[in-house]
Amino acid sequence: MGPGVDGEATSIAMEMSGAPGGAARPMRFRRFLVWLLRLLSVVWLAKGLMAWAVIFGIGAPNQPPFEARLLSFQAITVYFAVIDLVAAVGLWLVSTWGGVLWLLAAISQLLLGFFFPQLLPVTTLLAAGYVTLIVAYFVATWAAENEAS
Repeated sequence: MGPGVDGEATSIAMEMSGAPGGAARPMRFRRFLVWLLRLLSVVWLAKGLMAWAVIFGIGAPNQPPFEARLLSFQAITVYFAVIDLVAAVGLWLVSTWGGVLWLLAAISQLLLGFFFPQLLPVTTLLAAGYVTLIVAYFVATWAAENEAS
């Protein structure tokens, strides 16, 4: 099974149609994993674009210019502006590196919010949502891999 959207889509289509001479084997968890990754991709794409909006000063007329804010705030914002968009592309392609970058971005946000709440406030609800998504990602990946055997 090849990486990327073409390999994943092809392998799912082949598995859904059934093995030669055998009965059709629906791959529900693989399909669920693909949809989960695509949904996360859309959310992380929006998150990355919102970080770029902060950098360019779009939609925040009462905020000081980006260049006048703390250097640590600038660094965190640029980090998430880049990693969120790259992770979103990888998630959409259903690639392994996309999941790894997404995990890095999500865990980074949780840790930065925990240790530096003045720079990156993370509410309890948001932290619970991130942890739930991370657990769902691991469970769906595990189930999809064990479904094939």
